[in-house]
Amino acid sequence: MESNFVDYVKILCRSGKGGKGSMHLRHVKYNPNGGPDGGDGGKGGSIILRGNHNYWTLLHLKYERHIFAEHGGNGGRDKCHGTDGKDVYIDVPCGTVVYNAETGKYVCDVTYDGQEIVLLKGGRGGLGNFQFRSATNQAPRYAQPGEPMQEMTVILELKLLADVGLVGFPNAGKSTLVSALSNARPKIANYPFTTMEPSLGIVGYRDGKSFVMADIPGIIEGAAEGKGLGLRFLRHIERNSLLLFMVPGDTDDIKHEYEILLNELRQFNPEMLDKHRVLAVTKCDLLDAELIDMLRETLPADLPVVFISAVTGFGLEELKDVLWRELNAESNKLQTITAEDSLVHRDKDMSLFAKELADEGEDEEIEYVEDVEEVDDLDDIEYVDIDDD
Repeated sequence: MESNFVDYVKILCRSGKGGKGSMHLRHVKYNPNGGPDGGDGGKGGSIILRGNHNYWTLLHLKYERHIFAEHGGNGGRDKCHGTDGKDVYIDVPCGTVVYNAETGKYVCDVTYDGQEIVLLKGGRGGLGNFQFRSATNQAPRYAQPGEPMQEMTVILELKLLADVGLVGFPNAGKSTLVSALSNARPKIANYPFTTMEPSLGIVGYRDGKSFVMADIPGIIEGAAEGKGLGLRFLRHIERNSLLLFMVPGDTDDIKHEYEILLNELRQFNPEMLDKHRVLAVTKCDLLDAELIDMLRETLPADLPVVFISAVTGFGLEELKDVLWRELNAESNKLQTITAEDSLVHRDKDMSLFAKELADEGEDEEIEYVEDVEEVDDLDDIEYVDIDDD
């Protein structure tokens, strides 16, 4: 069964070209030399991204291979202005990042509901010959063409916005924890990679307070190089304020597994190590109090560690207290503000770009309908002489 969670689409976008200005000389009864009256061309439509909190995936854009805006209408006689092309709005969930599909360069980021970003600007309409009249040039026989359209193939990537992101190997108990702390009901089974898509859960806290927890598929060693499902879903951790590492209590070396997970994040994006981290040792219903005390001595002293069991509820209240304290720590708030721009503006790693396209089924080429020239300014456009006829 195909998943409804789509966090990656590739679309060819094109704005509208501006309409041509009209070159017309007015000839009417009793006024055969009426002078120029050619109207201006209309503006081409723009492609505009708009944040919409009612969407949580990019599923509605999965089969939108081409999105084109309307062209502007040509100017007419009697100083008639050409019609403006309609703008096209692309509604995307908050947390969507846009990259140029050809170069991997960062383009823009939609972060809040109602935010509008002009992705491709429509071409300006050309001026009619009425605009070029003067005392020394009373019958101009030229008009401007409209500006050409702009075209770009873009990658839309969704990065989940959450307060706490769960990081762990498959079967570490991430989905079980989310189901125990919130009303989310992710699929839970006793085999690796049960979680095939990210899910969000709202965790209730004291006095009506709450925070959002993100469960992503398990990470394996080499995930930053494309092994397992890590390459596809590691990006969802970038937007989390706090990282909760989860390692089962029956693991041979808890500290070693934690360091492996930390190294995968370092290889994917070193800036993620600046985030606050908490370590949760799961499945502690299998351990006794004496063994827990022994394990606590082997774990990093500078890292908040909580022993929990999502099945029995052991340590869950303590975990929520630790998470809330770390989320609202002053150092965490300052770090979020200073690191936000650097995270958003990272360009896509083109060495892994081809594999991402293949994994998403987007490796086929999008056909370009026609070549497009770009004009930076109307002053660069050559005037075109037009016959009276």
